[in-house]
Amino acid sequence: MLLGCIGDDFTGSSDLGNTLTKEGMRVVQYVGVPTRPAEAGVEAGVVALKSRSIPAAEAVAQSLAALEWLKAQGCTQFLFKYCSTFDSTDEGNIGPVAEALAAALAAEKVICCPAFPATGRRVFMGHLFVGDRLLSECGMQNHPLTPMTDPDLRRVLAAQCQGSVGHVSFADVALGFESVTAALEREAQAGHRLVIADAVTDQDLRVLGAAAAELPLLTGGSGIALGLAENFREKGQLAGSDGAWRGQSGPCVALSGSCSIATRAQVEAHRAARHPCREVTAQDVLSGAVNAVDLADWAMGSDGVPLIYSSAEPDVVAAAQAAHGRARVAAALEGLFAQIAQALVLRGVARLIVAGGETSGAVVEALAPEALAIGPEIDPGVPVVRAADQLVLALKSGNFGAVDFFEKASGVMEGRV
Repeated sequence: MLLGCIGDDFTGSSDLGNTLTKEGMRVVQYVGVPTRPAEAGVEAGVVALKSRSIPAAEAVAQSLAALEWLKAQGCTQFLFKYCSTFDSTDEGNIGPVAEALAAALAAEKVICCPAFPATGRRVFMGHLFVGDRLLSECGMQNHPLTPMTDPDLRRVLAAQCQGSVGHVSFADVALGFESVTAALEREAQAGHRLVIADAVTDQDLRVLGAAAAELPLLTGGSGIALGLAENFREKGQLAGSDGAWRGQSGPCVALSGSCSIATRAQVEAHRAARHPCREVTAQDVLSGAVNAVDLADWAMGSDGVPLIYSSAEPDVVAAAQAAHGRARVAAALEGLFAQIAQALVLRGVARLIVAGGETSGAVVEALAPEALAIGPEIDPGVPVVRAADQLVLALKSGNFGAVDFFEKASGVMEGRV
């Protein structure tokens, strides 16, 4: 194994696996820290954790455990993958995990770049844009767990770190990888270990990747991996992806716990296309008015691509959190979706679509596959993954995907699209 990756959620990890697979690496996504060695031939291993919203100390401990396993597999470079919208709080977990990994690897120059231009995420002058809006104006300011109200990534990251944060500007990147290398040295000399790097295009990310060829650690969204495979290829270390994949027929069900603007639009489009849709509210779950068995039976008895969703408008989410507490609402909904997924698998579901990072994490932890094989891309950042011989998943970050995502995903998973 050459490249060792640590993802702070399951959707982001499959997103990263998708990027590396398309760049020609043999990739396996592991669910949690494995307890046995990797199989032969894996060139990039992605250890998927559910550490984005847990206490920082726990996130650090899990990430360091993942690092030790990846080091034992022979990895020579490491990537800490987080969301392209930099989802975090003043306590972390991006800063604490990045600093802990850097210390463990004695890494003095660490690029931090969540840019993913294919989905509209760009970093310019240290600020994160989503489409033509600043991060704080794109809807992420209403995220139920990690509201992002400051687009200045230098300021956001510094609030989470013990050390200071540097910056590699767009002007540095535009001049090529040698300029970036010099800029990283400049920032290191100024005492900045973690460095926010600007990137507006895929080519900018490839420049950053080239500059990172000899760096032990990088952090960012999946885009930061665009240039890494080429570094290993130039050294003659890649065998190339075998490309083996088969579609999966059988019942298909969609679950959505994301409240993002993109997912809410996808839910409405799915309803408008007259697929069976069943809304579940926080009050429904907390009062015991719904249960996983009944919902799974409803889905398996429905035509088309049935959707069970809790996606709601920000004011509805805020009211539920005010009435019952943020943590209680989140745990109740995630627990229900996990139980629904288990019930669906017992009933023979073959294709399971899950929208939302925390929801996807809960579902994957409940199903507990050891590893996920990366398949074809549905939309930028969202591949199909195989969890078992007769079960494939689509794990979608809340903000990703076209408006017809659920129907499109069903077709790609089956091999029709």
